[in-house]
Amino acid sequence: MFLARAVLVVAWMMLGLSLVLLAFPVLARSVRSAVNLRWSRILVWLCGVAVRVQGEPDRTRPVLWVANHVSWIDVFILNSVRTLSFIAKSEIRRWPLIGRLVAGSGTIFIERGQRHAVRRVGRQMEAHFQRGEAIGLFPEGTTSPGFDVAPFHSSLFDAAIRAQADIQPVALRFFHRGKRSDYVAFVGEQNLVQNLWCLLGATNVVVELEFLPVMSSAYCQEQGRSKVAEQAHQEILDAVQPGTGDD
Repeated sequence: MFLARAVLVVAWMMLGLSLVLLAFPVLARSVRSAVNLRWSRILVWLCGVAVRVQGEPDRTRPVLWVANHVSWIDVFILNSVRTLSFIAKSEIRRWPLIGRLVAGSGTIFIERGQRHAVRRVGRQMEAHFQRGEAIGLFPEGTTSPGFDVAPFHSSLFDAAIRAQADIQPVALRFFHRGKRSDYVAFVGEQNLVQNLWCLLGATNVVVELEFLPVMSSAYCQEQGRSKVAEQAHQEILDAVQPGTGDD
């Protein structure tokens, strides 16, 4: 099973890279979005991950989805629900295959440590929102085993508030063989290849996506970015702590 799954995943990623390099530059934005959605769904399936959606995802309006971060596959899991442009650290560009895929599909990269990086990324985010698009953000800035949520960085919430976009918290819960688990979490000293190897060798991996209530643009403007970030953090924390959704 592992060998067959690995061959199919690599072949599917190569196909995706070909689409990004050759087809995306000439396709309309709506067509690229539809291709990205379907391609992500098939990749997640090939990796042996079942996705369960709870709640009501905002699928039509400009929105910032903020989520806890467990694995590199989070990007594709969320993309299987609605095509997003993600905010990601610039180092991801150098990841084999996946780095080229996410770069070509509209990822907004942030150069951490640079003085004007947040302002530059904020302008790109506002342009996406003005086109009615959705953006994905992992405000922890790193991955975790999935049982807790690190404090959120609030700076990039401001771009959504200025653009009058809604903000929706999303909680990711990972299961392995019927129990909450960090088995496929991308943490510690693992590199991408090691984590992919672990995932492809696993069975009965399920990820629950719980879409929490949308914070309207008017509410976010009233509360301000710090309070909105704190509220989103608390809601996601409550949803991912062990004992939540484990039945």
